[in-house]
Amino acid sequence: MSRHDGLQALKLLSPGRAGRLPNVGGRICLDFINTSSGRGTDHHKENLKSYFDLLAWSHHVGILTAGDTLELLALARARPAPAHRAFSRALALREALHAIFSAIVQRRLVPAPAVAALNGFMARSAQGERFEPAADGFGWRWTPAQPVGLDRPLWPIVRAAVELLANGPLGRLKACGGGSACGWIFLDQTRNGRRRWCEMEVCGSRAKMRRYRGRLAKSRAAIRRHGTVSS
Repeated sequence: MSRHDGLQALKLLSPGRAGRLPNVGGRICLDFINTSSGRGTDHHKENLKSYFDLLAWSHHVGILTAGDTLELLALARARPAPAHRAFSRALALREALHAIFSAIVQRRLVPAPAVAALNGFMARSAQGERFEPAADGFGWRWTPAQPVGLDRPLWPIVRAAVELLANGPLGRLKACGGGSACGWIFLDQTRNGRRRWCEMEVCGSRAKMRRYRGRLAKSRAAIRRHGTVSS
């Protein structure tokens, strides 16, 4: 199967939005958290429903090369049960990160079980990395001899989360002001630090429309009560 045919096959196996979600978090770990929205509400939307969705998203954000994506695709199709377990671990990582970063955003105590879960993923990710010289200094590199495993998409996410937690700027973490239907977390990298929305064109526009409808409803209510718009 050619690379093009393989990626087309992945699109058929992952027909949802996972492979085209906007990357607005500012860090890979935050974009991973944002593959789900509206948690705990009637507006909950899940974009990772299978291991193939995880592969589509990982290729979309650049975590996996096309070659790694196709290798993992073939492995997942040949070994569906281990792939499903890897997918369950991915969701566990995502929800641990959500618990940690949402607590930071809300200025709450970070849940100890979520930190313990992240530490467990850190220990596993270290088995496939090494610290070595690079053109721009030093950095973490994947060990060439390390075989590509089904958990491979998780390790760059873990690394990004640990680096953000260790180095910040945690004070710039925010949750979208779009209400419970969204809840996406992002790193505000604007100069004045006044970003409010995951995407102005989406949640910002919806919020403006809600405010407009609210004002219109109040005006109509005033007209019904008094026959005129109250000042």
